[in-house]
Amino acid sequence: MATTKWVLDPTHSEIQFKVKHLMISKVTGQFHKFDAAVTTEGEDFTTAKIKFSAEIDSISTNNEQRDAHLKNGDFFDAENHPTLTFVSDKLEKISEDQYKLHGTLTMRGTSKQETLNVEYGGTITDPWGNTRSGFTIDGKINRMDYGVSFGMKTETGGLLLGEEVNLHAQVEFVKEAVGVPA
Repeated sequence: MATTKWVLDPTHSEIQFKVKHLMISKVTGQFHKFDAAVTTEGEDFTTAKIKFSAEIDSISTNNEQRDAHLKNGDFFDAENHPTLTFVSDKLEKISEDQYKLHGTLTMRGTSKQETLNVEYGGTITDPWGNTRSGFTIDGKINRMDYGVSFGMKTETGGLLLGEEVNLHAQVEFVKEAVGVPA
């Protein structure tokens, strides 16, 4: 069976996160520069090998002062750790359009196994003849597991920032044939 490479379409993809602020609301952030590549055997996504990376300097929360703080050593430490990465171990099919994505997330030099929920949106041929597949990815991580411990208590004893970070991604890939076995 032929190996298939799926190339990320960044103009139809987004990577976001949310974290509680003062435990009463959530702040949303996103990465503007990121890349992902997927290889499969044929079009069988259960065989997927996935590599994802995001540039920390591309973070945006719609507040330049907060973005600068997130890039420093209190949070992502972009100077010493300019990217975060995710490398899959397996994509487990749960139902027709639901999967569990297992892999290693590396942030701030710390690597940890994580499992994310994936919803398969479908595969189509676009008007230009390209085969495209879309996915929604959601999950939760604990920022403390990656050494991001800044801002735990307010002066009144409440939490400044939640430990749990919600991840959300909408990604679209374009199929590109890589090779046919002999």
